[in-house]
Amino acid sequence: MTASSYTVRVAAGPEDIDACFSVRKEVFVVEQEVPAELEYDTYDTSAVHVLAVAGDGTPLGTGRLLYGADAAGKTGAGPEVGSLGRLAVSGAARGLGIGAALVRGIEDAARTRGLTAIDLHAQTHALSFYERLGYVAYGPVFLDADIDHRAMRREI
Repeated sequence: MTASSYTVRVAAGPEDIDACFSVRKEVFVVEQEVPAELEYDTYDTSAVHVLAVAGDGTPLGTGRLLYGADAAGKTGAGPEVGSLGRLAVSGAARGLGIGAALVRGIEDAARTRGLTAIDLHAQTHALSFYERLGYVAYGPVFLDADIDHRAMRREI
């Protein structure tokens, strides 16, 4: 697979949402052993899900955007700040730029909704990935699903 053989789009309909959830299951539940009851939450029903798919329709990666009251509940920030989360790329598709394309797709969805910044909770091993995309870490390291995380933000 090459970097040009996939597309990133806002998920539309139940099949796309199922594809997003299948990537999250592979990465978080199976690889990282996050309990499924922690991985899937009430925010999933109102989130904007972004999906990367191969030319043949195979799901490659996903992420989600929370905004409005949902984002404020997650970040404690005002209504102009979105929350990027659940970013996952399937093992076979890593190294192709899909993660960065998903982040940019989520940022585009945030701008469309009038947001001016994005917060996220990055696993500490992924801090440099987000830093390369312009995110700045703040606050202490904290545990989420028994994995070290750190809050980050980027003005968009």
